[in-house]
Amino acid sequence: MKYPINIPILELAILEMGRMRKGKSFCPSEVVRWIFPEAWRNFMDEVNQEMMRLYQEGKIIVTQKGIPVDPFLNPKGPVRITVKSQT
Repeated sequence: MKYPINIPILELAILEMGRMRKGKSFCPSEVVRWIFPEAWRNFMDEVNQEMMRLYQEGKIIVTQKGIPVDPFLNPKGPVRITVKSQT
């Protein structure tokens, strides 16, 4: 998959992690731990914002306990991201 140069780093990281996971879900913290291993906690708000933007655009699915969350409400508690297949 080719990405345009202007894609923000967190969007790129979320989509790339989804590609690497081959349809398996992952936690938003895994994304920021991957790209900011020493300071990942500082980027949780940003990755959550980007996650919800991508969810609203239909590029990913965000679930809690296996159930999709409301795309217009910030979820409370742990969530999982699944990147939709690029077909």
